[in-house]
Amino acid sequence: MSNFLDNLFSRASKLNKKIALAEGDDVRAAKAAEILTKKKMCKVVLIGDKNAIVSKFKDIDFNGVEFLNPAVDNTKEYADFLYELRKEKGMTPEAAEKLIKENNMYYSAVALKKGDVDGVVGGAVFSSADVSRAAFQVVKPKAGIKSVSSCFIMVPPQDFKYGNAPAYVFADCAVIPYPDENQLADIVQAAYLSCKNIVEIEPKIAMLSFSTLGSAKHENVDKVRNALAIVKQSSPEIDVDGELQFDAALVPTVANQKAKGSSVAGQANVFVFPNLDAGNIGYKIAQRLGNFMAIGPIMQGLSKPINDLSRGCVAEDIVAVAAITCLQGE
Repeated sequence: MSNFLDNLFSRASKLNKKIALAEGDDVRAAKAAEILTKKKMCKVVLIGDKNAIVSKFKDIDFNGVEFLNPAVDNTKEYADFLYELRKEKGMTPEAAEKLIKENNMYYSAVALKKGDVDGVVGGAVFSSADVSRAAFQVVKPKAGIKSVSSCFIMVPPQDFKYGNAPAYVFADCAVIPYPDENQLADIVQAAYLSCKNIVEIEPKIAMLSFSTLGSAKHENVDKVRNALAIVKQSSPEIDVDGELQFDAALVPTVANQKAKGSSVAGQANVFVFPNLDAGNIGYKIAQRLGNFMAIGPIMQGLSKPINDLSRGCVAEDIVAVAAITCLQGE
């Protein structure tokens, strides 16, 4: 286990948070619940029918794990709450009850909104769209946040040779498909906070492109430059530069050739991608070919923490996301 993960788990264990795992009937979530409970990292609530889950996964120790069954636990209370929250958008009492009983993400989101849990993790089975929809409609963004986005915390393998950061931040990889310049600036600011609060290092942010500091001309390059100008004006404390190609952002020898004088090039620990195509593909290349551990997607800008997972995740990924969710609840 990496030092970053050791430190992450230690920090989470001191907070005594209660985290709901929305997909209790998935073996990865059930195993994560066992690990989190045995390590005393947080209190775990599995969403689902306890008898069915315990019977299904006989090899997993559920001692100390709590259960909430949407079919019988708090069903009317949560359905009424959801109806009041969404009735102006056309939701009926019947539709609210159906969502609470049949959609564990909405059930978990209402539990979070009401304060019955401190955070929610889902996405092992649910798509990112399903997780985001419940988050946006029930939990909603923090006051003043214009763009909710996401990031991955990328933990390097031990033999990684291009930097000494305990982890890197990739954003946005899951939420905003084609951000405009204002949304891209918002993503930079959110990733800055994620790096400081989760990785606990001083962010050096590269705004990525196929161009480095004017080497190419294109409207997509202009968008990155315009977003950089917005960040520089609104948040001068952020150490950010762009537009930078990935190798110029990460590799000192390439940075010396392509971006001399940049305070970020060759040293970046936060990478902001120009669109979701690049971000999603990029993190998966790092994960599958580079042997990075990809933790996330971590949602940025919500009023309370709901975090997503890749449907290709394993139990250990869920454990790591749950630990970060604990930190976000502070």
